[in-house]
Amino acid sequence: MKRFHFPHKDIIDSQQFSREDIDTILEATNRIVELKQQNRLFGILQGKLMASLFFESSTRTRLSFEAAMQRLGGRIITTVGFQFSSISKGETLYDTMKMIEAYSDIAVMRHPVEGSSRIAASAVKIPIINAGDGAGQHPTQALLDLYTIVKERGLPNGKRIAFIGDLKFGRTIHSLVKLLTHYEVEFVFISPADLALPQSYRKELIAKGISFDETEDLKAMWDCDVAYITRIQEERFADRDEFERLRNSYTIHRAFVQASKKETLLLHPLPRVNELSTDVDEMPNAAYFRQAAYGVDVRMALLCLCLQADMPSD
Repeated sequence: MKRFHFPHKDIIDSQQFSREDIDTILEATNRIVELKQQNRLFGILQGKLMASLFFESSTRTRLSFEAAMQRLGGRIITTVGFQFSSISKGETLYDTMKMIEAYSDIAVMRHPVEGSSRIAASAVKIPIINAGDGAGQHPTQALLDLYTIVKERGLPNGKRIAFIGDLKFGRTIHSLVKLLTHYEVEFVFISPADLALPQSYRKELIAKGISFDETEDLKAMWDCDVAYITRIQEERFADRDEFERLRNSYTIHRAFVQASKKETLLLHPLPRVNELSTDVDEMPNAAYFRQAAYGVDVRMALLCLCLQADMPSD
């Protein structure tokens, strides 16, 4: 049996990981893929119970984690939405998590309030995995995004990576940018001025000596190795008129992609609205559905790492 050394009980944000941690996650995911191919996954987490706590709507992330747990032989208890939880009755998140601690071995949580996963982790002794907290972080999405880049194109070193769309509220972008600072990369940030990357991220990149360009011109992605596309997120806007003004800022279609100077790898965390046309889907460099599939493998690895589970060895 093999157990990977992983120093973290919880997964709260991308900033907590060292390059060594990231290498461990990538290695553990590759081992999970090998075991899946050998039909040796089931039973690794037998007897373990995961609480699936999605206080904000989700389809891909929730099902991805639940599929991951079940493929490993574990079981699930779940709640979806505030209206179906005692939080709607006024119970604090702290009290809710103390109850969850009594019921499960690990909890995966999505919450609309930034920083909520850190509060949850401070309340309990079981591992907590942040599945998205408001406009803050979405670390497991970032890890599967990174894994996709590595799987499809190799390590990010030397690559020019574009981020397109809602850079202000995009928690998937915030998380992936932080992970990629461990590599020698160049960034291109493409967005409307009102949805530009927050100043705190710019300052961090400057402090680390990482090169980046900012523009509103979508054609800037033509010179990039990877393009990470996101939707304009209606749920993050307090002003409906502001959303309507910005919602159709970009639309990427097949002819536009074909005009790229490179065979740019196209990623998208999904769901998409109208920022990415379906006529791109069959292009070989459109990796977003493969990206979603890799997510189950990465999340299986993370569940094993946080629960310090032994994986079968050869």
